[in-house]
Amino acid sequence: MTHDAVPFGAIILTGGASRRMGADKAALDWGGQRAVDRVAALATAAGAVRVLTAGRDLGLEHVDDPAPGAGPVGGVLAGTRALAAHGLARALVLAVDAPTVTVEDLAPLLAAAAPGAVYDGLPVPMMLTFAALPTDAEAGWPLRRLVERAGLAALPCDEAVRARLRGANTPEERDRLNT
Repeated sequence: MTHDAVPFGAIILTGGASRRMGADKAALDWGGQRAVDRVAALATAAGAVRVLTAGRDLGLEHVDDPAPGAGPVGGVLAGTRALAAHGLARALVLAVDAPTVTVEDLAPLLAAAAPGAVYDGLPVPMMLTFAALPTDAEAGWPLRRLVERAGLAALPCDEAVRARLRGANTPEERDRLNT
């Protein structure tokens, strides 16, 4: 079986405080859909067999952030545990604030060999195999440390893709992506 045929789940990180945006990024309207719903649809279109949110409960399958305010690694760890309990061994990790990402943008990550990959300079989105997770990983870690310690490949991407992958943390960034 080729690696890209191995089933995977998706974890949408929704635990951020959205301070710079001034509104809940997950609930913002993007083309008639909440950002979280657009990202969930993207994950499904990319081939995820199970999609969950890590952080706030937004009406989708959900895991709580084990250490609210400590950063996204806690959500990744909780999400991977939940997906592993359903027999999955790898996950696509997506940010809720990047609802304009396309399946084509994700294709190189999805095709990456184990242990997985990120784009150069961006810790999310990421594809990772659970076996690569460091046993001492903890909620307060920066995502970059998790990426480095898991040995994920850093793939190149062009600037147009990078803007979508970076997402929107401010109203100005949202306006640029929403045109």
